[in-house]
Amino acid sequence: MNTTSSSAQTLGVAGERTGYALQTEGLGKRYGKKWALRDCTLSLPTGKIAALVGPNGAGKTTLLHLCVGLTQPSAGSVRVCGYSPQTQAKAMLPHIGFVAQDHPLYKGFSVAETLTMGRHLNPRWDNALAERRLRALNIPLEQRADKLSGGQQAQVALALALAKRPDVLLLDEPLASLDPLARRDFLRTLTESVAEQGVSVLLSSHNVADLERVCDYLIILSASRVQLAGDIDEIKRTHNATLEDITLDYLGQSAKGTLS
Repeated sequence: MNTTSSSAQTLGVAGERTGYALQTEGLGKRYGKKWALRDCTLSLPTGKIAALVGPNGAGKTTLLHLCVGLTQPSAGSVRVCGYSPQTQAKAMLPHIGFVAQDHPLYKGFSVAETLTMGRHLNPRWDNALAERRLRALNIPLEQRADKLSGGQQAQVALALALAKRPDVLLLDEPLASLDPLARRDFLRTLTESVAEQGVSVLLSSHNVADLERVCDYLIILSASRVQLAGDIDEIKRTHNATLEDITLDYLGQSAKGTLS
């Protein structure tokens, strides 16, 4: 799944060409005396579907919120498509899609009304794409969001993010509350969309088995720091182990403090 997004490669400050969808340098966020994320340095190549793995409290949501500009860093820097979320948010936002963990939708809106809102708020909006994907999933456009199942709400949230025609898609635990069938449908929609649109993806989840089916890049985050990052096939070859065993090993070591 290494479809490279040519549009993402040409974005950046003053038209600077970059081969990275997302870059952080010494990125950190502190609440009082506690660091939610610390010394986070990583570069996510364009065209990758990256798994962001870590235990609760590792800093995954903090990292994603910093990437979309929902929170301000205490240290370091972050760029998405070459843009700073803190100083270039207006230029950056049309190029990114974001799905939060609780799939926030306006509960009183119908699906069709939700799409209308998306069309008015996003300059690159592709309404035909959103409608086509939702109809393929048998999600009625006239249904109110609060009457949809959890899996259907997740699919609507994903359709909204994809209809922005983003270059980078950030997903914060979108599978957490879904049953196995809904997870399968969500991941299938995601992989089809990536193949079609060439979007780069950072997908946060606890379920390594699900991630291994769709991701080709791994970022392990634990103890508020990046512990490992790289191509999954190369990581498995180097460690001569399964992805699940590698992940558990790194998380176990960081919990003991041997990687801090």
